Amino acid sequence: MLAVFVLLSLTSCGDDAIMQQAMASTLVYCSEASPETFNPQTTTSGSTFDASARPLYNRLVEFKPGTLEVLPSLAKTWKVNSKGTVYTFELRKNVHFHTTPWFSPTRPFNADDVIFSFNRQRRSQDPFHVSSQQDFPYFETQGLNDLIVDIKKLDNYRVQFKLSKTTSPFLSILAMEFASILSAEYAEQLLEKNAIDNLSSKPIGTGPFKLKRYQPDAFIRYEAHEHYWKTKEKLKHLVFAITPDPYLRFARLTAGECDVMSNPLPVHLSALAKEDDLNILSTPGLNIAYWAFNTRKPPLDNPLVRKALSHAVNREAIIKAVYRGSAEIAKNPIPPGMWSYNHSIEDHEYDPQYARNLLYRAGYPDGFSLDIWAFSEQRSYNPNSRKTAELIQQDLRKIGLTVKIVNLELATLLKKVRQGEHKTALLGWVADNGDPDNFLGTLLSCEATKSGQNSSFWCNEEFDSIIKDARSIHSKRQRTKLYKRAQSIFKKEAPWMTLAHTRQTLILRDRVKNLVMSPAGGVSFSKVELAEAKQEETN
Repeated sequence: MLAVFVLLSLTSCGDDAIMQQAMASTLVYCSEASPETFNPQTTTSGSTFDASARPLYNRLVEFKPGTLEVLPSLAKTWKVNSKGTVYTFELRKNVHFHTTPWFSPTRPFNADDVIFSFNRQRRSQDPFHVSSQQDFPYFETQGLNDLIVDIKKLDNYRVQFKLSKTTSPFLSILAMEFASILSAEYAEQLLEKNAIDNLSSKPIGTGPFKLKRYQPDAFIRYEAHEHYWKTKEKLKHLVFAITPDPYLRFARLTAGECDVMSNPLPVHLSALAKEDDLNILSTPGLNIAYWAFNTRKPPLDNPLVRKALSHAVNREAIIKAVYRGSAEIAKNPIPPGMWSYNHSIEDHEYDPQYARNLLYRAGYPDGFSLDIWAFSEQRSYNPNSRKTAELIQQDLRKIGLTVKIVNLELATLLKKVRQGEHKTALLGWVADNGDPDNFLGTLLSCEATKSGQNSSFWCNEEFDSIIKDARSIHSKRQRTKLYKRAQSIFKKEAPWMTLAHTRQTLILRDRVKNLVMSPAGGVSFSKVELAEAKQEETN
């Protein structure tokens, strides 16, 4: 069994006592996917953030566990000028980077690391920008290329960000995973050795755990960071047992091979009555599943057609068949638990006859052909994209459309969507922070069409102007008014069919204590403890 193999590799010995000791200090997490990279700056993948940003790195600021309240982290304090355009951070002293077989730091964290971590994303001529051979999607979609005018080192423990304009979500943006702080000293050594690709494959951070070994598509081994600047971790070892198949994840959990299981299916939750030592950890998720329409491709450039598609689909049937009731129908592009949610919006109700009327008015009385792109993997916002697509296909046939389902691996689908190759695609989003701009700006702004993060390639001048105005003011009341207007425009234009908001759920064994879920999704094992094993389990 995988867990036994990994534990044996920790001890390099089959002695029972050593084995029991390793088990008592090792948490095994059945995760759903291999990480794309160990550098969180070049990805938008939640499973990659779980394996990189959260165990390995820290950021200048962080979210309080279980909330989206911004707290100090590598920055102890900060000051903002009266215009909201200059942020001066006082950095924490005596923060140590990881010591590994591939790197031994000679100095603690300082301002040079902050400047390197951001400049390699913002400066195209930086050798570590060129070497990534990838985009920096969050940095770009958050508009930081234009927003950050300069980053200045005032001294070793003070750094100043100068912005081109007031941006109210700026601190929340800095708490996001892509803003993780890397080691400038390590980067310099890699540059000298002509081994700069190691920055992403052999990571060095200041986080609670450090990487020990990675076997792609099998497991990741971490070890507690012995010089972590916060309190010492209770876990000595952390293992990600990579298990894409949700049924196999559940089997491994019930067999005792894993302590925590990611993204259980609804059927697994109903089966837990038979398992006395397993618990469900669940919270409303700040997420959305949606069906995106590429508005650059006819007939999807016509709002009447897009509305017809939304009215043609029985979303209640999808919630029952795909989500098994563990989700609610979405009517807005932001979840109902997020401030500024517009409850007064009238939803696109299931009405096939009205959908046919809209197609007639749009000039398509005989229908047309359409592709739906679906992904093969399970995701927290959609447990079965293929089945969702099949149910949509059945509904669209009723209004005279010919529909072909194209099933792709998620990474391939996302790459092609960003390039605008799709007509329609089933997609989803999990919040990175608690600001509505993280949905409305990141996914629907005109700026986001450039990177393809705006998968509908919908660029509405009025909507975009509202989003920009909302970023430039600090009043939550005024911003709420603007975001409610933006949601009304979105609903009128219908660049997506909003599908579902799901609950975030983990299954864990009784021995796992202090695991706290974030409203923004993902999992962090810092501060988690393992209870002592019951006597019968040790005999």
